[in-house]
Amino acid sequence: MTQAMNGAESLVRTLVAGGVEVCFTNPGTSEMHFVAALDKVPGMRSSLCLFEGGATGAADGYFRMARKPASTLLHLGPGLANGIANLHNAKKARSGIVNIVGEHATYHLALDAPLTADIEGLARPVSHWVKTSLSSAEVGQDGSEAIVAARTAPGQIATLILPGDTAWETGGNVANVAPMPELPGIDSAQVDRVAQALRRSENAIILVGNAGLDPETFNRIAQIAQATDCALMTDWANARVDRGAGRISAPRIPFNVDLAIEALRGFDTIILIGARKPVAFFAYPGKPGEFAGPGTTFIELAGTAEDIPAAVDALLDATGAATTTPKLIAQSFGPEIPVGPLDPDAIGAVIGATLPEGAIVVDESVTTGRGFFPVTSGAPPHTWLYNCGGSIGFCLPVATGAAMACPDRKVVALTGDGSAMYTLQSLWTMARENLDVTIMVFANQSYHILTGELTNVGVKNPGPRAADMLSLRRPDLGWVRMSKGLGVDAVRVETTEELARAFRAGLSENGPYLIEVVL
Repeated sequence: MTQAMNGAESLVRTLVAGGVEVCFTNPGTSEMHFVAALDKVPGMRSSLCLFEGGATGAADGYFRMARKPASTLLHLGPGLANGIANLHNAKKARSGIVNIVGEHATYHLALDAPLTADIEGLARPVSHWVKTSLSSAEVGQDGSEAIVAARTAPGQIATLILPGDTAWETGGNVANVAPMPELPGIDSAQVDRVAQALRRSENAIILVGNAGLDPETFNRIAQIAQATDCALMTDWANARVDRGAGRISAPRIPFNVDLAIEALRGFDTIILIGARKPVAFFAYPGKPGEFAGPGTTFIELAGTAEDIPAAVDALLDATGAATTTPKLIAQSFGPEIPVGPLDPDAIGAVIGATLPEGAIVVDESVTTGRGFFPVTSGAPPHTWLYNCGGSIGFCLPVATGAAMACPDRKVVALTGDGSAMYTLQSLWTMARENLDVTIMVFANQSYHILTGELTNVGVKNPGPRAADMLSLRRPDLGWVRMSKGLGVDAVRVETTEELARAFRAGLSENGPYLIEVVL
C-alpha cells in the first residue's frame, strides 16, 4: 500500500520536477519534515550552511552562474531575518531564489510562542512574491508558483512560508510548473527613438548592465557604440560580467562620487540598456546624488525585465552597425609582477598575471580592489561577480554558490577582512563540500572604507574613539587559525613574492584554500 504524501514531500518533489535541484539549508524544528523528505526524494542536493546569510548568499551565487534558481531552507522569522542582508544583495542583483521558510503550526500561532514573528512582513521588502501555504493539499501548487516567480526574468526572490502542520499533514500533491512568462515584445518605436538620438547627439554614451553584459549582446552593443561614435560604460556594480582577452572591455562608472561625476561630464545623452540612472551609494554634504549633469537626457532602450538581446539586435539593424568591428576588445596581456611590499597595485598585478581561464571571481574587495579591473582585462576569459546591493558579508557565501553551480571552474574570492567576518562560517561549508575556491582576505585590520567615509561626510580630525570604532585590532584577527579551524588550509603572506607563490599554490589545489594578505 502506497503511503500518503505529506506537504513537505510534495514540495520537495515539486521543486525537483521544476528544476530546483539545490537547497542551501539552515533548518530548525519547524522544517524537520522538509529535511526528512530529502531522504525520500532523489535529485535534490542539500548543503548545510552554519548561518542563514551563508545560505541566502550561496543561492545568489548559484543563480548567477547556473542561470536557474536554488532554494533555501530557513527557520522561522529570526532565521529569515539572519538571511535578509544577502537576500537584499540578491534582489539588487536580480537573482532568482526560492526561499522556503518554516513557520509554527497554524494552530500554534495564537499562543505567541517565543519564536513567533511576522514572517510575511519580514519577507516582503526582499521578495517579489510571498505566500503562506495553508494546507498540505496546496503546498505543491504553491511551490510551483514560487518557481515560476523565481524564474521570471531577469530573476526574482520568491518566499514560500510553510507552517509545521501544513508540512507534516498528508494530502500533498506534486504540481506541474507552468511555462515561464514570455518577455514583452520589442517596442520598435523606442528602438527608432534611440537610433535617432545616437545620430543626433553630439556626445552620447551607452550605459550597460544586467543581460546587456552577456558576451554576445555586449559585443553587439560595442558595435553600435563604434558605428555611432559614442562612448560605452557599465555600472560600477554588476551581477555578472564575462570578461578577459577577446571580450569587450569597457570602463565602469567609478565608485567615488567626484570621479563618477567627472567621468560623465559633458555627455548630453545617456542610453540605458539594462542599467539604471547612475547614483551615489550615499548622500554626501554639498555633493549631488546623481552623477549626470542636470541637462543630460536619459533614454532607455530596454529594462531588466525586457528582452534586452532582441532590443539590441533591433538597434544594431537600425544603426547599420552589423558589419562594424568594435575597438574595445581586450587584448591578451599579463602585467609584470613586482617585488617588495604589498599594496593594491601589486595585488592586482598578481591576479592579472595568474588568473586561469574560466575562473569565476567573486569580488568584495571594497577599497583594496577598486583598481583590479584594468590589470585583469587582458587575463584569459573569466567571469566577475560583484556585490550589487552593498550589504557586506557577500563574498564567501556567493563564492560557495558559484562553486556549487560550476564545479569544473576555479572560483577566486576577493574579500576584505571586515566583510569576511560577517559570513566566515561559509568556509566550513566550502570545506565540507570540498569546493574549489581560492580565497584572498585583504587584512588591513580595519573597516578601511569607513576611514575615507569620515572625510567624505565632513568629519574633520576624528578622535581616538571614532578611530577605534573602525579598527579590527585589540585583538588582531588571526585568519590562518580561523580558516584552519573551519577546515580550510590557509597561509599568511606579507610580500608580493609570497602572494604570487601562495596564489599559484591555491589555484593548483582542488579544494578550498585561503590566503591572508597582510596590508
